[in-house]
Amino acid sequence: ITNSIWVSTDHDEIEKVAKQFGAQVHRRSPEVSQDSSTSLEAITEFLNHHHEVDIVGNIQATSPCLHPSDLIKVADLIQKEGFDSVFSVVRRHQFRWSEVKKGENKMTEPQNLNPAKRYRRQDWPGELYENGSFYFAKRHLIEKGYLQGGKMAYYEMRAEHSVDIDIDIDWPIAEQRVLSFGYFGKEPLKEVKLLVCSIDGCLTNGRVYVTEDHKEMVSYDYRDIAGIDLLKKRGIQVRLISDRDCSKTLSAMQLGFVAEVNVTNKLQVLKDWQEDMGLSWKEVAYLGNEESDVECLKQAGMSGVPADACAAAQKAAGYICKSRGGCGAVREFAEHIFLLLEKVNSARKQ
Repeated sequence: ITNSIWVSTDHDEIEKVAKQFGAQVHRRSPEVSQDSSTSLEAITEFLNHHHEVDIVGNIQATSPCLHPSDLIKVADLIQKEGFDSVFSVVRRHQFRWSEVKKGENKMTEPQNLNPAKRYRRQDWPGELYENGSFYFAKRHLIEKGYLQGGKMAYYEMRAEHSVDIDIDIDWPIAEQRVLSFGYFGKEPLKEVKLLVCSIDGCLTNGRVYVTEDHKEMVSYDYRDIAGIDLLKKRGIQVRLISDRDCSKTLSAMQLGFVAEVNVTNKLQVLKDWQEDMGLSWKEVAYLGNEESDVECLKQAGMSGVPADACAAAQKAAGYICKSRGGCGAVREFAEHIFLLLEKVNSARKQ
């Protein structure tokens, strides 16, 4: 059996990222790249170009908490136990009632409960709902226009792994779920030990005010300083870096952090700090906002940018803050780091 991982896309940047992570790319045609196009149409087109494929596992990008162990078990259901299609479900404990449309003269009715004898959650097994995380099917089914059919089986996912990003407000929930329950590879997670923060545009809003006597003035948000203090209390060192010589300004701010200014090669400084502290890259976090930060963002184990960072920095970062530079972005990124620390501590307890 030949196994392969493909990304179906019509987007150059997505193709580039997919190849960086070792996936093969199928260039999707304009006909199946419309807003109204379905996954089944894209899969059918893929199969028309790949006659060697007998089984397709359609993994949804909007379900980021999938684990390899689940997918291996699902593949076994088809390859070893003879099922034609397998799809993911999650168990929910929700009471359903019939809908009463506006203007209808009738009462709602219970659908899956007796109101006189309501179950307690712990006494009710609940119901299985399709959650859209993945659909596995044999080729002959897909060629008939089905992703589910024949000898079918469901695979029940753990509730904490069942994440579906459907609308904007699902994003923050998904981010916390990924950090708490997501798959981070076989290598053990590492605690962040060092945060390096670009000064202009991250700690400050990037604006420099010049007085008549040629003195510089900048402002920073106290929330960011409070966030840094919280990091320090957790044993995380914070260091600052800047392209320009802002040593006098830093001295006036009296922050007391190790800082390197007038830097022409930020990545080299970051490597020097990492080696001096004896850290792996997974123990280093970096917050930047300009093109000069891009290589550092790519190298650090955890990377972030403020909401108003340049496009190149945003593409290189793992996390884009909702806050702008100098307006709480450092505090927000600190809280993002705390979520990872919770994940590390949880893994250790297990």
